Amino acid sequence: MISLFHKVSHQCSKICTEGYSTSFSSAIRMLHADLRMPVYDIYGFVRFADEIVDTFHEFDKQSLLAEFKKETYEAIERGISLNPILHSFQITVNKYNIDHGLIEAFFNSMEMDLCEKEYDAACYSTYIYGSAEVVGLMCLYVFCNGDEVEYEKLKPSAQSLGAAFQKINFLRDLKADHEQLNRTYFPGINFKKFTEGEKRIIEEDIASDLKKAYEGILMLPVKARFGVYVAYKYYRTLFRKIQQAQPQLLLENRVRISNTFKAVILLKAGLRSSFNSL
Repeated sequence: MISLFHKVSHQCSKICTEGYSTSFSSAIRMLHADLRMPVYDIYGFVRFADEIVDTFHEFDKQSLLAEFKKETYEAIERGISLNPILHSFQITVNKYNIDHGLIEAFFNSMEMDLCEKEYDAACYSTYIYGSAEVVGLMCLYVFCNGDEVEYEKLKPSAQSLGAAFQKINFLRDLKADHEQLNRTYFPGINFKKFTEGEKRIIEEDIASDLKKAYEGILMLPVKARFGVYVAYKYYRTLFRKIQQAQPQLLLENRVRISNTFKAVILLKAGLRSSFNSL
């Protein structure tokens, strides 16, 4: 029965998410049961593409990404793929009528990672949109479940949340991006002379994104609100830890939140939710 193949494919996307991100996995578990699997499907797809450009150094990344992109569109058109990650993703894309333009923008950013090493303001904006904002918008298609009016209302906030997450990731991963991948995402920043003033400018931009995102979280459908809020709190806590770090520390170490502290964040978020005080 093909239903078993669907189930196994969805489980592969869930395993991928849990294997690569404990934070997102725990946040997804806070979503309503109806929403969890589609979000796993989206994350599994995004994670596989990201792995191609970030870690498959001993292989022909350009060919692998081109094949993955081709197979993605074939899966969506056919309604089936023997790649379980792509099969589960196409199920979600077709079920929720996710805009294919978002997928194209995502692949555009992944392709930029293969060639761009330093980003100017225009490239940075394009990259943030395709690598992060569109992921939030794909999830928003799931959360709104066909309600176009609600989607358009929440779209700016979803983009801000995705942008904030990505920019925080950039600061967290400065050492790896700069030393291992030879990438500099923030435009106009010389990380050999990274100053407190430059760091503060980046942080002010992120704080603005987080503020806009939070306003949207409060307007999300009930089924999605708590899970997205938990993800927001994880990243906001990470951001505060980054804010307290000296610029040089970010170039020497990857800032982390312990699993114990993540559990505390989840507990506090649950208490606030129970008192309707998100």
